[in-house]
Amino acid sequence: MRRKPPTPVYRVTGVRTGRSEDIRRRYRRYAMTMGIRTVCFVAAVITHGPARWVLFAGALVLPYIAVVVANAGPGRDSGSFDPVVLPSRTELPPLDEPGPRGGSGED
Repeated sequence: MRRKPPTPVYRVTGVRTGRSEDIRRRYRRYAMTMGIRTVCFVAAVITHGPARWVLFAGALVLPYIAVVVANAGPGRDSGSFDPVVLPSRTELPPLDEPGPRGGSGED
């Protein structure tokens, strides 16, 4: 009789975040970056001198940064997503027999 290989069991801690949560997080990052861009643009209109050009440059570059950050793929939350193979029920000792540490209470 041929034994089939154990079925991999995935840890719940290795599961990626849901798609809706990922989209929500991307939208928040995009909105925050575009809010900073708006502040830079308004401040550039109000100020004078070299600070004006720095703020205009920020207002010009931030949309590109916002789109790149928003389109970045989901990050890895925890190290690896490798499955953990648990022993099958046939490989485990029966519950009524003492295990290797001795279940009889004698130490």
